[in-house]
Amino acid sequence: MNAYTRPPTIVKLGHQLLAGMLLLIAAAAVAGDNRAKLFPILEQKQVLTYLIRFQSAKNVKTESTVATPMAPNNAQMDARGLLQIEVLDAQPLGGKQVLQARGQFLSLDFPVSAKEPREKQSGGDAQRMDPAGKTIEFTISLDGLIQNSKGLENLSLEQQQAWQEWVSRFAMGWTIPAAGVKQGEKWKSEQPEQASAPIAGLNWTTESTYVRDESCHATQLSGAGELSTASVPTEICAVILTTATLKQKSSQKDATPEDFKLHELRTAGTAKGKNEVITYISLKSGLVVRATEQANQFMDVVVMTADGSNRVHYNVDATSHSEVLLITQTPLNHP
Repeated sequence: MNAYTRPPTIVKLGHQLLAGMLLLIAAAAVAGDNRAKLFPILEQKQVLTYLIRFQSAKNVKTESTVATPMAPNNAQMDARGLLQIEVLDAQPLGGKQVLQARGQFLSLDFPVSAKEPREKQSGGDAQRMDPAGKTIEFTISLDGLIQNSKGLENLSLEQQQAWQEWVSRFAMGWTIPAAGVKQGEKWKSEQPEQASAPIAGLNWTTESTYVRDESCHATQLSGAGELSTASVPTEICAVILTTATLKQKSSQKDATPEDFKLHELRTAGTAKGKNEVITYISLKSGLVVRATEQANQFMDVVVMTADGSNRVHYNVDATSHSEVLLITQTPLNHP
């Protein structure tokens, strides 16, 4: 045998080992890239119903050199309602959709506690739409921003807040990377505070984590307002934990927004906040099945005239808790 010739059996065995190792590496790569695409694919005329519950409390302390300052008041809100969403158009683009939809409340004061005596529950209210027929039309862009909203100003304050809570949770899928995410993966985003505020340069920094998969259920709602999951099929949901932190980029000594400058006013102070959201997204449909949020926000600001002669010091402490539930059956759809 030539000294440089290998026995055929050894060559063949080497090839088999190499091929096996390559297969293992390929399998590991596929398993390691097992990404979940947590985005709903919706169809025109599709109808969804969600139950929203929202509670908030705002405490305000005011010190002023003005005789009758226009100060925000202490306030509490306890809003709940059924919101029906109809898909008007859903255009696919880049693995997501630009969604155009219409929303209308079935009933804002619908009783949703199984513990209340039935005689105290006005179940009939759930079987009609908002008697005023008020609707809101809106678009969710590819990056999850709400655009071209119409009709929001015609809703009551409670309905506006309930809708804002719903759309913030529902649009979660649009903020997740289009390529999908793996368990344990984190992703971040940043966007400016949308609401008008006496402090400029407020931005929300958001970090989300795909924590794990869990069994989940949509919720069934009876004519008496009782919630149940007993007869609803079990799904598997991705559990997403999101922490949003309000950060201030403006100076504490001069935090004046442009619209305040136009009225010859100056502001100084600080604002901060932290919201924690737990969202359950169906791995099958991409729909938000359940979401809860706990929010805490604080602002300490002085609003003064340009010459500093008059000033008002506001100290605002606000907390809120909300819950959004996907409803599979309502008295309106199933009499």
